[in-house]
Amino acid sequence: MTTHCPNRPSHFIFFMVIITLFDIVICILAKPIKPLQTALCKDQILPLEISKKVRTAPDTIAKASNDYGNIVHKIPSAGFYPSSIKDIIKLIEYSNNCSSTPFSIAARGQGHSVRGQAMAYKGVVVEMASLSRNGSGVRVSWSHSSGFYADVGGEELWIDVLRKTLKHGVTPVSWTDYLYLTVGGTLSNAGISGQSFLHGPQISNVLELDVITGKGELITCSRKDESELFYAVLGGLGQFGIITRARIVLAKAPTRAKWVRLLYSNFSIYIKDQEKLISSRVPNYVEGFLITNETIPDSWRSSFNSSSNQDHITLLLRKHGLLYAIELVKYYDDHDADTVHQVVEMLLTEMNFIPSLNFSADVSYFDFLTRVPRLEVQNTPQSPTHPWLNLFVPKSRILDLNAGVLVNLIPKINTELILLYPFNKDKWDERMSAVTPDEDIFYTLGLLHSSSPNETKIYDEVNNEILHFCRKTHIKIKQYLPHYKSREDWIKHYGSKWVNFQEMKAKFDPRMILSPGQRIFN
Repeated sequence: MTTHCPNRPSHFIFFMVIITLFDIVICILAKPIKPLQTALCKDQILPLEISKKVRTAPDTIAKASNDYGNIVHKIPSAGFYPSSIKDIIKLIEYSNNCSSTPFSIAARGQGHSVRGQAMAYKGVVVEMASLSRNGSGVRVSWSHSSGFYADVGGEELWIDVLRKTLKHGVTPVSWTDYLYLTVGGTLSNAGISGQSFLHGPQISNVLELDVITGKGELITCSRKDESELFYAVLGGLGQFGIITRARIVLAKAPTRAKWVRLLYSNFSIYIKDQEKLISSRVPNYVEGFLITNETIPDSWRSSFNSSSNQDHITLLLRKHGLLYAIELVKYYDDHDADTVHQVVEMLLTEMNFIPSLNFSADVSYFDFLTRVPRLEVQNTPQSPTHPWLNLFVPKSRILDLNAGVLVNLIPKINTELILLYPFNKDKWDERMSAVTPDEDIFYTLGLLHSSSPNETKIYDEVNNEILHFCRKTHIKIKQYLPHYKSREDWIKHYGSKWVNFQEMKAKFDPRMILSPGQRIFN
């Protein structure tokens, strides 16, 4: 059977085809530019290679306008999901090519900032995890001049760096306590933990960087080549470029960790023992923290102590109001276990902790470094907030800080974890952007508050009271993971480094495109 179409004159069909094509052309020409294109750059149409990586869905915007702190929420115009470094370069070039005001760009790793430092209000947030290859961006090598090192993508997590390097029997020497952070993120701040007294912060253990500057230039830099950019970027809070590769120093990996906790009721003895440990350089790790009534159930009760010891700790807290703890670790291999245990026992004989409160554990090197589980960044009205305050305090004023802040304020608040431990300044490179007190030894005080959203203001008031006390008593603190609200505060923070910091911004990001969430130049 044959099917026939109704008879139509040929000129009628031709006419209808012309009309249809005309309508299509009109629709194309009349189609307005997407609002996103107008919002980003009024005089430039968004190139296809960029637009296909841009996302504006509500869940994308919600993610980019939130972080672990869950306090600051700055809504960007879009999130950007690059599949290559070239994509990021093109995005930055596009912003620079705006003849009007360029749009801002922020690189976001795992979202573990606490005050919106990785946000870009009305700009674009680059989701660096889009580049991640689950550890395949970690390459271990060796050379006569550098020994073992790892070339690591800036988007890679430190936990994946650990896993990959251990397969080769080597390891980075400086860590953060929490390993589910990106390499580029920690190097933009400093990267500190209990190894920093011995090896310096993570920024002190970098041989080379690949950086995309605020001008869209991909530059390889080191202490010898393009050194201005190298020193500026390390601890530079993302102001000069986005780290896409870091060459990290590696050393032979131990297999085990002798892990000891000691308790103190006397602050002067406590800091004396901490400083003795970091000057001896016998341990591989030294950290300290405070114990209050609130922190016992969550932070102190562990495999280190039994319920019978808990009663003793509770009685001491009732008597003193506050206790202090030291954690020290000595790494070792199976074949020298006996020697290491003897070294640790000899070291403990020189310490003045409460004799009955000495706890120890023996764990694998991997288990020690991964002791803090992965934390999720949440974004609901009921999600907890984390109004953290992290300070560097000069050794000469640590007793004053204890009397005025720790003893008087800390027992009155419910804080999950309060860290306090010392660093040796000679392990920090002053040419880098990170700033520290001008003393041979300084302490880090980390108040890692966690609160319900309606209690955030209470903790902020406590933080402000601490900062006010330091100003009033002329304790020359420096903020770590800093957050300031005025240009004057940033100038004071950087001190003698401010002029160079400003010059590097003008050189590598002259249109002030990068990292607006830090609120330094924006």
